Amino acid sequence: MAEYYIGLMSGTSLDGVDGVLADCGASSTRVLHHAYRPFPAELAAELLALNRSGPDELHRAALAANALVRIYASVVSELLQASGVPAGAIAAIGAHGQTVRHRPGAFDGTGYTLQLNNPALLAELSRITVVADFRSRDVAAGGQGAPLVPAFHRALFGRPGQTVAVLNLGGMSNLSILRDDAVLGFDCGPGNALLDAWCRQHTGQPYDDQGRWGAGGSVQQELLASLLQEPFFDQPPPKSTGRDLFHPGWLQERLERHAALRPVDVQATLSELTARSCATELQRHAPGCRRLIVCGGGAFNTQLMQRLRALLPGVAVVASDAEGLPPLQVEAAAFAWLARKTLQRETGSLESVTGARGARVLGAIYPA
Repeated sequence: MAEYYIGLMSGTSLDGVDGVLADCGASSTRVLHHAYRPFPAELAAELLALNRSGPDELHRAALAANALVRIYASVVSELLQASGVPAGAIAAIGAHGQTVRHRPGAFDGTGYTLQLNNPALLAELSRITVVADFRSRDVAAGGQGAPLVPAFHRALFGRPGQTVAVLNLGGMSNLSILRDDAVLGFDCGPGNALLDAWCRQHTGQPYDDQGRWGAGGSVQQELLASLLQEPFFDQPPPKSTGRDLFHPGWLQERLERHAALRPVDVQATLSELTARSCATELQRHAPGCRRLIVCGGGAFNTQLMQRLRALLPGVAVVASDAEGLPPLQVEAAAFAWLARKTLQRETGSLESVTGARGARVLGAIYPA
């Protein structure tokens, strides 16, 4: 019997909202429909600004959360209309929210993670139960609160007797290493966030389509070496990151000694930074892996995919649609799956991934 869930994801790329309607029966997750809504430019700018302290930010954050949820609600409406499934047949919506702070802290009680959202408003608008705030419980248990998708990756992409890796190239990059005996997952560093910001600044385009602009530049080895000196890259898992660390100001500080560089060469170097940091982590933690499944918007960056293949000889680097789920649907599907876990009172996190005291049931439930 079908178990219908909706998953909504708006990630650190700040481009918009992906939503899926999925059948999350106990044995599998099957996406039935996908919908996407771009962010209005003013909302994207405000969400980006709210990643840093600023005037009247509590009021602004509340308004931005309301605006975000109205986009969520429009995605839900489109999914229902396209599928013909009534709202009453949906068990729950898994709504991740928009991360604006992510500062986990070991076991001392100082860590926190903050996703802008108004799940009560979404439940009111959709008349569907909403599950939200997935990360806080893991952080409260001393974990990183991220990444949360490796458990879903294991359920969807795991292969008995094989080591398979899944790389999500969103605003940040995160890697899941799937083995029979254990799952490892962690953030590698910036994915598209710095690439997109630099592209917007110098071309006016929201992102570098297929990596064509950056492909016309030359990697600057001295700059690359400087970027790779960031201590995060050498930290062992569990680890997670976000715009709190990798933001345009971080890049600008490191460019002060390289002011004469052409913008296109900086773009090429940022692309190499993403590819190099991800490839290094795979080689370090899964040297026997022979298949890397890539999802997220970065899977459409031809230049980035070519660099991953060049840096990982002997590894089949494929986009996730080769495994049956298109790259822009994977994370939304994961939060539909996690919503089901919450309603079933099943744990959704993995201690081996986040470093928490143990696996936890994640999320807060807002009944329809």
